[in-house]
Amino acid sequence: MLSRDELREHLVRTRIAGDVATPRENNLDHYSSLANGDPYYMLGLTSDQPWAFRDVLELMAKSAGVVADPGHRWGQDTIDPELTIDALDAMAERIATALSHGSPRLLFATGHPTGLLAVHLPLARFAAERGATLLTPAEGWTYSGSGFGRPRRLRYLDDVAMLDDKGGFVHTHDAAPMEWMLAELGDNPPDLVIADHGWAGAAGQAGVPTVAFADSNDPGLFVGEAEGKIDVVVPLDDNVLPRYYAPLTERLVTLVSRAL
Repeated sequence: MLSRDELREHLVRTRIAGDVATPRENNLDHYSSLANGDPYYMLGLTSDQPWAFRDVLELMAKSAGVVADPGHRWGQDTIDPELTIDALDAMAERIATALSHGSPRLLFATGHPTGLLAVHLPLARFAAERGATLLTPAEGWTYSGSGFGRPRRLRYLDDVAMLDDKGGFVHTHDAAPMEWMLAELGDNPPDLVIADHGWAGAAGQAGVPTVAFADSNDPGLFVGEAEGKIDVVVPLDDNVLPRYYAPLTERLVTLVSRAL
C-alpha cells in the first residue's frame, strides 16, 4: 500500500484529485441546478431543507475541496486530495464495521462502467472472500428512462450492478434501478450499499446504510451526506483511466483487512 504522501502524489498526478478535468463552469451549473430544485441533480435523494447556491458551493468547498470563491466562474476547479484520502479511510472503516458482523448482505452498483467499476469489482471480490453475501436483486429488469427512449436492462458483472444498453454497460445517473432493486428486496434490505450516482442516492434516500464515490459535479450525494442520509462520500474524479484507481482500491482493501 502506498503511504499517505505517495497516494496524495498519485491522486494529483493522475488527476483523480488536485486539478481535475471537470471544469468550473460545469460544477457551478450543477450546483445552481440543484439549488433551483432540479431533481436530476439530487441523484435519487430529497433534501430536508432548501439549499441555496451559495450553500451548495460552501458545502462542496468543505466536502470536496472545490474553489470556495463564488467569483471564480470559469476554468480550472479542484478536489482536495487530503479530503479524498480522509473519506477513503472513513469508507474503509464503515465497510470493516459491516464485515465484522457475521455474514453481512452487501450490494454493489456503479453508473461508471468505464471508470469506477475498476474499484467496485476488486472491492466486491474482497468482501465476498471475507464472508459477505453479495446481493443481486432484479437482474434482468428493464425500463426506459432519462430520455434515452429504448429499454435498458439491469445486469451484474461479478455481483456489481450496472445498466446494459444493447449489449454494453452504460453510464447512468438514474436512481430508478436501485429503487426497483430495493423494492424487490422488500423488508430485507442490504446491510450496506457501496455505490455511486443515483444508485447511491436512492439507497440513502431509502434509509439503507450507504457509502459512495462522487465527482465534484455531483453535489446531490454530498448534500445527502450532510443531511445524514449517506454515511461517507469520497470526492474524486469518477472517470479517469481505470488502472489509475488501483492504489486507491488497494488502500481501501488494506485498511479494511487491518480493521477486521
